[in-house]
Amino acid sequence: MDHSLLTASRATHVKIVVVALLSAILVVTVGITAHVTASTSSVLGPTVFKAGQPATYTHNDALVR
Repeated sequence: MDHSLLTASRATHVKIVVVALLSAILVVTVGITAHVTASTSSVLGPTVFKAGQPATYTHNDALVR
C-alpha cells in the first residue's frame, strides 16, 4: 500500500480521479435538482418577509426596547 501520492501507481491515481469526478457530478446534480424544485414549487410567487421593529437582546435573551 502506498502512503504517498508521489509514489502511488497509475491505477491509484485513476481511482482518485474517478471518485472526485463522480462526487462532483453528484454535487452538481443535487444542486440543480434543489434549484429547479425550489423555483417551480412556489406557484404564487416568491415568499416575501418584511422586517419588523428593531430589537436588542441581552445575554440572557431579555428584550430591550
